Amino acid sequence: MKSIYIDEDLEAIRQAVAEFVEKEIVPNVDQWERTGEVPRSLLEQMGSLGFFGLRVPEEHGGVGLGHIASVVFAGELGRSTSGGTAITVLVHTDLAMPYLTRFGSEEQKARWLPGMMTGELISAIGVTEPDAGSDVAAIRTTARRDGEGWRLNGTKMFITNGGIADLVFIAARTDPDAKASRGMTIFAVEKGTEGFTATRALEKMGWHASNTAELVLDDVWVPDSNVIGEVNQGFYYVMANFQNERIALMAAAIGECQEAIDRTVAYVKERRAFGAPLWEKQAIRQRLAMRQAEVDAARQLVYHTAWLLDQGEDAVREVSECKALVGELSNRVLYDCVQFHGGMGYMRETPVERMYRDVRINSIGGGATEVMLDEIAKRL
Repeated sequence: MKSIYIDEDLEAIRQAVAEFVEKEIVPNVDQWERTGEVPRSLLEQMGSLGFFGLRVPEEHGGVGLGHIASVVFAGELGRSTSGGTAITVLVHTDLAMPYLTRFGSEEQKARWLPGMMTGELISAIGVTEPDAGSDVAAIRTTARRDGEGWRLNGTKMFITNGGIADLVFIAARTDPDAKASRGMTIFAVEKGTEGFTATRALEKMGWHASNTAELVLDDVWVPDSNVIGEVNQGFYYVMANFQNERIALMAAAIGECQEAIDRTVAYVKERRAFGAPLWEKQAIRQRLAMRQAEVDAARQLVYHTAWLLDQGEDAVREVSECKALVGELSNRVLYDCVQFHGGMGYMRETPVERMYRDVRINSIGGGATEVMLDEIAKRL
């Protein structure tokens, strides 16, 4: 669908990503679903094409684009029929890398950004814990002063890319006596650091192609040079990056919805029942038409919200609306698409079956719908 927010350059990026997804991702997702991991070679290939530098400032070798570029990129990844593949990439580009590009020092950017843009260095974020998901203030991982660095202890749960990441941005409490908003710090912890381990890969309902792990920090020493931004300001960094994270995730969800609708329309136009194509059943074509209208409207809200963020506006309400609206809508869309595929929709060989499992996380991860609705309510 055309949009006033998409200029010629962004359209060229969209077409390049769409072509890459169609040729390099879609034919291989079944294999990656079985292995539970996206191959590093694919990530390095995407890096070589410049896809990982869209949001990186030009002075650091990137393209220097904004949130709308992330929306375009994520939307096409969402059409891959594999949420696990899309999230593997987006955690690196839009959830983790912004901690470095927005809050990191020049020395840190020079040290890590080149490898992150080429795909040789893959990143993740370590905020969620067994007892702290959407409630970031409840994290228990601690960091105490030790010489010219810090000792980190704690456990992080449900960490996408946790088992494959070379660099993880860890949130830890650096002032246990202060409120979480004034006593949390972000640390860049490198793979191979003594005491830092991915203890197990987690088996999930969906996103089978993504590596999701539990991370344990057992007296991990991190030097001061790995502190991201200012000490005790980490809570604000997490809150700021949530807006970036949520808009990218919901852009991917819109892509998932569009791909599912397109595939379902094609299927019901060919599948015959009671002497005619299913498309001839008014209830089916009208339900799909309504879902398409809802997806088109949600897409424009996502675009507009990304534009607001690019203008430097406070768009917490709009981002929360995107997260709540699209998170729930994607579940409704895929429910209908599976339903209209009939028995085939329940078969693992049918992409909509995988997509149905994958979208369930959209109303949970990155901020549960209920949390988002309260954020909206505060601003009414």
